[in-house]
Amino acid sequence: MSIRVLVADDQAMIRTSLRLILEDEPDITVVAEAGDGAEAVALARRLRPDVCLVDIRMPRLDGIDVTRALAGPGVADPLRVVIVTTFGLDEYVDGALQAGALGFVLKDGDPTLFTAAVRAAFVGDALISPSVTRRLLRALAPAKPSLQPSSPLTDRETDVIRAVARGRTNQEIAAALFISVSTVKGHLTAIQNKLGARNRSEITAWAWESRLVQGSTDQPNSNR
Repeated sequence: MSIRVLVADDQAMIRTSLRLILEDEPDITVVAEAGDGAEAVALARRLRPDVCLVDIRMPRLDGIDVTRALAGPGVADPLRVVIVTTFGLDEYVDGALQAGALGFVLKDGDPTLFTAAVRAAFVGDALISPSVTRRLLRALAPAKPSLQPSSPLTDRETDVIRAVARGRTNQEIAAALFISVSTVKGHLTAIQNKLGARNRSEITAWAWESRLVQGSTDQPNSNR
């Protein structure tokens, strides 16, 4: 089954580039393009694409307003939205996620992140460009974690948390840890219960606040 995608960006060249990147994948089809936010909302509501890739800065409605209209609180049948932007500003990331976006990808990053973000959003996962995640959470992390586990985390749960904090999807975590996707989801449920976290973003924030993720050399625990 092909993942149906809407691309919204006010620059025709960017829309074309995204279409070429996405449609180079056998499981992704771009079903529509929009040149401004209002057009994006209208097309998305009419075509009901599986995922909407939306630029943050567009005429008439910006990407955050588009996200709120399609996926925000109170939307009866929300669509999956991924923000694509040149600007990795803190307020943009926070605004996008608060509005209901399932991803935030920088245009100047690795092109494979676009397809990864689409696939992640399609199955309900979130993906944020790793550089944005690291910079934001290092800057915002308080001296002491705001969440405290209600019971000790297992080594495997710690591995999953590290992977989530690095922007990995459930499928990528499963492959890296040699476990099934359903097992990953089970670990995430247990982690959320122990931390009292509502979503992956709060798990990620806790990981950086706790200094559980500090560099690129973190390896899975060998003790299970």
